[in-house]
Amino acid sequence: MKSHILMTVLLILSAGNALAQAVPGNVVRYHATINDVKYVYASVAPVARLKPGDILDTNTLDCFGNAIKKPGDTLSMSKGDNPLTGPFYIEGAEPGDTLAVKILDLEVDGDQGVGAFAPGFGALNETNYTPMLHPPLPEKIWFYPIDHANNTATFQALDSKFSVKIPLHPFFGCIGVAPSSGEARSSIVPAEFGGNMDSPEASVGNTVYFPVNVPGGLLYMGDGHAAMGDGEVAGTAIEVPLRARVQLNLIKGQKINWPRFENDDAIMTVGAYRPLDDCVRIAFTELVGWIHQDYDLSELDAYELLSKVAKIHLNEMVDPNYVVVASIEKKFLPPKKK
Repeated sequence: MKSHILMTVLLILSAGNALAQAVPGNVVRYHATINDVKYVYASVAPVARLKPGDILDTNTLDCFGNAIKKPGDTLSMSKGDNPLTGPFYIEGAEPGDTLAVKILDLEVDGDQGVGAFAPGFGALNETNYTPMLHPPLPEKIWFYPIDHANNTATFQALDSKFSVKIPLHPFFGCIGVAPSSGEARSSIVPAEFGGNMDSPEASVGNTVYFPVNVPGGLLYMGDGHAAMGDGEVAGTAIEVPLRARVQLNLIKGQKINWPRFENDDAIMTVGAYRPLDDCVRIAFTELVGWIHQDYDLSELDAYELLSKVAKIHLNEMVDPNYVVVASIEKKFLPPKKK
């Protein structure tokens, strides 16, 4: 009889433990509006606090603050570039830690996207960094109807009747943390803290890693994209507001220098700088270091291996810093160190 009672108790405890393991982290919900967005990455009062393991349900505005809605609207109607949702404070995050942001779900929050030429901005236009004698390209705006059922957006040429459907790939154009040393950086800048990386890698199924520079980390996100070509050459993607669900975790005591991405198949590192060759050097130096630290190859062996199987993704070449992501598929790596 005692053995039956003991067995029953063990079964109950086992079921209880299984239930506890299956329960997800607490869900924190936050809704952003144009009245509470930020335009810098900085150490300011958080809009919400989360614990490691918590899930955040939130939204972001498009890069124009959802101001451009119909033909005749102009870029001057936007209050600023890349309004940011946040910051979010993660309990226990301290400088020297790594913040892990797993992107669980992203949905376009509306029925159209926007693309635009902005004078003085774009890879083939004169800019403050690349001045030219010729006049800047004129302001132009395109609207992209979103077909949620078929997961496409439609490009309609302004100067002809041509149109074509583009598959949707929603991602955060902006995601990052507060910089160190009390610094405030514009929402159009990508750098060591993340920011305006315009990385399609910031999408569902991927985890983004950031260096924690200040207590709480202070996570920001915004600048939703429905789709974007490599380089974002004209200066915009298909700009959209997003509904987002992410899960936040900490890696205590692990310091990284630049943002990273990871999924089941690959590890990826970010370089953000000008000129483009230094951008590439940053990304590959970080990737060599990651392979050496976590997969136990020497730096020179990792360097040689990358020369044979690595991939480079030019994310954007229009912002104050350019962004490159270097990657290697895990199938080419030894088992990760325990």
